[in-house]
Amino acid sequence: MFALVDCNSCYASCEQIFRPELRGKPVVVLSNNDGCIVARSKEAKLLGIDDLQPFFKIEPILKQHNVAIFSSNYALYGDISHRVMTTLKTFSPEVEVYSIDEMFLNVAGMPWNLKEYGQQIKQTLWQDIRMPVCVGVGPSKTLSKLANRAAKSITQCNGVCVLDQPHKWQWLQKRMPVTQVWGVGKRLAKRLQRFNIDTVYDLAQANTKVLRREVNVNLERTINELNGIACYPLEEQPSAKKQIYCTRSFGEKLSELSLIKQAVAVYASRASQKLRAQKSVVQSIQVFMHTSPHQDNYVSRSVVCQLPYPTNDSREIVALALQGVAAIYQPGNRYIKAGVGLLDVCDRRFNQFDLFNTGQSAHSEKLMQLLDKTNARHGRNAVFLGAEGVAQKWAMRQQYKSPAYTTRWGDLPVITMR
Repeated sequence: MFALVDCNSCYASCEQIFRPELRGKPVVVLSNNDGCIVARSKEAKLLGIDDLQPFFKIEPILKQHNVAIFSSNYALYGDISHRVMTTLKTFSPEVEVYSIDEMFLNVAGMPWNLKEYGQQIKQTLWQDIRMPVCVGVGPSKTLSKLANRAAKSITQCNGVCVLDQPHKWQWLQKRMPVTQVWGVGKRLAKRLQRFNIDTVYDLAQANTKVLRREVNVNLERTINELNGIACYPLEEQPSAKKQIYCTRSFGEKLSELSLIKQAVAVYASRASQKLRAQKSVVQSIQVFMHTSPHQDNYVSRSVVCQLPYPTNDSREIVALALQGVAAIYQPGNRYIKAGVGLLDVCDRRFNQFDLFNTGQSAHSEKLMQLLDKTNARHGRNAVFLGAEGVAQKWAMRQQYKSPAYTTRWGDLPVITMR
């Protein structure tokens, strides 16, 4: 049996943790540069506020209804997510962190009633972290996903749904459109209509051999999962990424090369940190930037650069990224976005060395380890490369950003006794 624990409106709920006066009130969280809405509390959804709406279009409506507005605060969300996942690990020895707000748990063989166990998980996370969650339990990961959707939408479930018998999941499947299935999007749903498949139950009862031949093998596995046959095991150790990208929109359009270089240096440095975190090295990188696609004379350019040897040294990667951005820069354009992608990423343990090149030095390895340890202990950017700049006037807009309550000493909440 698998349990899927999913945070309710994760980003909005994180903001409400340290602002208890906002609980039960509409809250929205904006994307990078305060561009569009990416998270809404339940109360905001009831006002008819749709996801991914441009902020500038509905700002008057938000203020008219006294909706609390927040810029994305990823440091806060990441830390709260870590606390949630750490707490969940006490409920099962086998877990899979699926996303920032979802985790699968193996609850097979638990000596407790699974409905009561789900309620205990829900209550513990609320009591310890003030994070509201829903819990879905089923014999496969796909069924636990469906159960979680039911836990969110069916009031009688009280936040926990257990699908442990065929008649229970079949009752639910008959009342859900096929787009509710994990991995079935609108495009695939249109293809399935050719086979008279409209509900989840229709898919569960479909001919697996025909759909495997007409669509793909993954759909056959999904059908088996919908019938209680587990085909996807827990992935306790997520596989390393084959490519790593770091890209952001600028807070304002940039035409000055020096400022664009600062931004690219920051993106390359952050990508390098992620590279070292998964114990990998990279052989080539991509640098790209473009102007606004909504303006005339749209310009988009990119270049792929080769490193002399596989490395995870931020200095080498940043230096090459700066060469790349200088090569594709065109004076007179006002750029809105840039990014760096690490290509040909491989495990450093299996890196093939060049007979005529010694590769990354031991001194470089130790220096990068020291850099990462220092930043882990004293906070991000406690030590950084000079090419990244200090003022960073190009940084993205975050007009409504909340304090970093849990990751910065100066932002710790203060309790005043009266």
